[in-house]
Amino acid sequence: MNRPTAQEFDQELLDLYDYYVHGQIDRRGFLDRAAKFAVGGLTAVALLELLSPQYAFAAQVPKDDARVSTEYLKFPSPEGSGEMRGLFAKPAGATGRLPGIVVVHENRGLNPYIEDVTRRVALAGFVAFAPDALYPVGGYPGNDDEGRALQGKLDGKKITEDFVAAVKFLHAHLACNGSLGVTGFCFGGGMANTLAWRLPDIVKAAAPYYGGQPSAENTAKIKAALLLHYAELDTRVNAGWPAYETALKAAGVRYEAFIYPKVNHGFHNDTTPRYDQAAAELSWTRTIEFFKKNLG
Repeated sequence: MNRPTAQEFDQELLDLYDYYVHGQIDRRGFLDRAAKFAVGGLTAVALLELLSPQYAFAAQVPKDDARVSTEYLKFPSPEGSGEMRGLFAKPAGATGRLPGIVVVHENRGLNPYIEDVTRRVALAGFVAFAPDALYPVGGYPGNDDEGRALQGKLDGKKITEDFVAAVKFLHAHLACNGSLGVTGFCFGGGMANTLAWRLPDIVKAAAPYYGGQPSAENTAKIKAALLLHYAELDTRVNAGWPAYETALKAAGVRYEAFIYPKVNHGFHNDTTPRYDQAAAELSWTRTIEFFKKNLG
C-alpha cells in the first residue's frame, strides 16, 4: 500500500480537508465542495478516505521496539478533569534521570501517530509523556472522526488544565531530571505555546508545529526558548504569525522560526497525504537538536 502524496491533489481540495478537520465545515460541506474533484471514477467519499490518516504508516518506532520502554500512567488533574492518563516512554534500560518532553496530540486525542512520535522522543534519549485529552470520555476511540467530535465537545478550559497538570506530573516524575520541554502538533502546537506561558518556570523549551499563537500579553510571560515550525501553504495558522513574531521580539523571547516551503499544515504527520518527508525529517532533526541544546 503506497501513501498518496499532496502533489496528487488539488490545493483547493487540500484546503477543504483542512477546513473539515478543524471544524470550519462539516462532513456534508466537505463532500459537497469536494464533488468537483471527484473524477476518474472517484467519489467525494473516496477522496475523503484518501486524505484521511492511514495509521499503518505510523510505525517508525513500533510498539514492541526493544529500544524503548512504554507504559500508560495516570495522573491527577485537580483543576481539570480530575484523573487523566497518558503514554509514558523512555529509553529501555535507562537508569539515571533524563530531560523530559511532553508531547501534545492534535485535535482528536492520543492516536497511533502521536504515540509513535512519543516513542521517537524516547529513542532520542528523553523521557516522554503524551497525555490523552479524551481519557475522561473513554480515550481515543480508534478513529479520528470520532476523536475530533469527542474533543470538540470537551471543555477547552479543562483540557488546558489537564495539560498543565501533565507538565507538572512529568516534571516531578522520578525518571525526569526536572529539565522539561514541550512539543505538539496542530491543536498540540497551540497548546505547546500555551504551556510555555502558563508554566514559564518549568517549561525551558517548546517546539510547536503549526500551532495557534498566544496574545501579546501572554507571549510576554514566556521564558522558554522556542522553535516554531510552520507550513508555507497553511494560511489559516500562518495568519497569526506576524503578530506573534512582533510580540516575541518585543518581549525579548528567544525564538527561531522556520516556514517550510510548499508544504501543508500537518506535514509532519506521516499517515496522511499532507506528509512531506523532507520537511518532516528536517524539522524533526532540528527539534531533537533544539531540545538537546536547551534541556541538556
